[in-house]
Amino acid sequence: MSSELTKSTLGRLLIIEDDVNFAAVLARRLTRYHYDVLVENNLDDALNTAQQQLPNFVLLDMKVGDQNGIHILPALRQALPSSKIILLTGYASIATAVEAIKSGADDYLSKPIDAASLLVALDGTANNSVHAETKMTTARLEWEHIQQALKTNNGNISATARQLGLHRRTLQRKLAKKPQI
Repeated sequence: MSSELTKSTLGRLLIIEDDVNFAAVLARRLTRYHYDVLVENNLDDALNTAQQQLPNFVLLDMKVGDQNGIHILPALRQALPSSKIILLTGYASIATAVEAIKSGADDYLSKPIDAASLLVALDGTANNSVHAETKMTTARLEWEHIQQALKTNNGNISATARQLGLHRRTLQRKLAKKPQI
């Protein structure tokens, strides 16, 4: 990657996300919207990259491995005083939103997030080419929530069913039917 941004990019964006697949999908999507994307999968490397590359935008996952992304916010804010820092989380709550904003985040968004909402958060306006993407259905949101709970429980169906307050067989039926976006 060159150190000079091309005229067609909207700016350099650093994604700090430990889920490699999610980060890759997000990077591909944002590259299509003309961002020069960098990806880091742990907080130490992310801080070094931020200090060296000086991105205009940062998407920070709240849980990166065993670490809390909120703890790196003050250091990121100090290294990147004019960059827009957005905290993404699958576990949104008012308490963590307040903590994130106080620690230096410009915005706080919950996963899953659609491209239009993310682009609005990044540059303040929806890109005209985003209108083709649709909002997620409630079935898709439920599927994403179940997948997150399943990941938290290391794939254990019974533990996930207990966590979600579902019967194990009901959860298995829901998992068998992957909804459309």
